[in-house]
Amino acid sequence: MSEFEDKVVIITGAGGGIGKAHALEYGRRGAKVVVNDLGGSVDGAGEGDAADRVVEAIRTAGGTAIANKASVSDRDGAKSIVKDAVREFGTVDILVNNAGILRDKSFRKMTLDEWDLVVAVHLNGSAYVTHAAWQIMYKKNYGRIVLTSSGSGIWGNFGQANYGAAKMGMIGMMNVLALEGASHNIRVNCLAPGAATRMTATIPGREFDPKNPPAQSAPSLVTPAVLYMTSEDAPSGACIQAAGGRYSSAAMYSNEGMTLGPDADFESFLDNLTPITDMTAATQGRQAR
Repeated sequence: MSEFEDKVVIITGAGGGIGKAHALEYGRRGAKVVVNDLGGSVDGAGEGDAADRVVEAIRTAGGTAIANKASVSDRDGAKSIVKDAVREFGTVDILVNNAGILRDKSFRKMTLDEWDLVVAVHLNGSAYVTHAAWQIMYKKNYGRIVLTSSGSGIWGNFGQANYGAAKMGMIGMMNVLALEGASHNIRVNCLAPGAATRMTATIPGREFDPKNPPAQSAPSLVTPAVLYMTSEDAPSGACIQAAGGRYSSAAMYSNEGMTLGPDADFESFLDNLTPITDMTAATQGRQAR
């Protein structure tokens, strides 16, 4: 018996790509899956039946799933995703925040509307759905949440200031929620994925047929990391990078630094620049103050 048997799993943006791969695998392992997707285009426009097709695939394979086509960036829509899970299956155990859009441009050419749209879907949308699910998880002392970050946020990527800012915001949200959820067995982690999807196919230099992605970049190769981060023995506060069958961890490090005291000024700062900036002996996490 799979440990995900009968677990209620919500996956946003699961109509295609990485989210679809997650949904199919949870369904195969016996979970009850809520497949959320607007079914629109990569930039977030339009409506469609992408979620219905994934639900049909799960059911055809003998699994259990329902569709939800609400927008995560709409507060009522985000709540409806969790409400549908509770109405149909009684609760929510696992939430994978995967929904996202792209509006890539260099910061100089980017409009503030393009900034707002991307942040609204990725960061605000994840917060809205998580907030609705959090209340249920907190009361029942159990929950597993994944926030989808990105190397674009952790390391940077030209032309993605809006996307990168939202994705790095996921790490900040994870850091806080991992602390707040610890006493109620809610574990929160970040995924930084890489795969050949309809979304990444729009990035210059990465053109390929999204209907026939390269096998070495299959979205399904990301899913093992998500299963781990939502398992009974999941960590909390971890950021796992997953792409092409390669998995690694990203983390924040801090050095010991130097205490200059109340008389600190620019000159004393410069005099101690090496101990302040040298990271050769840095350790993971925040240094004691």
